[in-house]
Amino acid sequence: MTRAGRRAGTAQTQRESPEGTVVQPADGVVAADPNSGEAWTERSRIVLTPVAAPSILGLFGFAGATFMVASLLAGWWGGAMAPGLAEATIAPFALFFGGLAQFLAGMWSYRARDGLATAMHGTWGSFWLAYGLIVLLTAGGVLPPSVLESTAFGYWFIVLAVVTIFGAIASLFESLGLFTVLSLLAAAGAAAFYVAVAFMLAETSKGRTILPLGKYKADQNIPGRQATEAIGYPAGMPGSKVGQ
Repeated sequence: MTRAGRRAGTAQTQRESPEGTVVQPADGVVAADPNSGEAWTERSRIVLTPVAAPSILGLFGFAGATFMVASLLAGWWGGAMAPGLAEATIAPFALFFGGLAQFLAGMWSYRARDGLATAMHGTWGSFWLAYGLIVLLTAGGVLPPSVLESTAFGYWFIVLAVVTIFGAIASLFESLGLFTVLSLLAAAGAAAFYVAVAFMLAETSKGRTILPLGKYKADQNIPGRQATEAIGYPAGMPGSKVGQ
């Protein structure tokens, strides 16, 4: 279909094409219809601010803080340390590298329009900030050291596990490498929650095994079984050592 028209003093015709309506001036120069997507593409400008991949810093921060805490729990730091020294050593590292650096990586991921990285680094960065703070408070005597072994602290990992599980699912659209990282994190959070609940049930059931923990003594892994010792002090009497 063709019709004559006037636009800005120039005769134009319109013709239908698979790409949409194209405005064709009388002089033969084809111009895009101002209402079509092509016209907006030609007139639009996108200004990009160069941003490095924030996850480089975020993942290093998480890996570094996790390694430091794991090495402490594994006893790799050598002999006995003065009370509070280990906590005072690890808290600043967890606060700034695992916490602040990773949280900032999450905010820069927001700037880079990466929703997945924003959620993951923001969540785990906040966790490490909170963890470092609570360790400092226990080292300074403001809170009892037992707070880090409490069931309430174990419930932190419920939130972390749920958020990370959904992040792992979303990462399937990104890469298998990222999916592996987040899947392991979600598994760690779920495992921590399982162990915390197992400890709580064992304590409230007077030492009975409710959720097996895979202990080296076979009778301690049978649900409902109460482990027995030749001589034991289940109430934690003076001189006895109550452990896990």
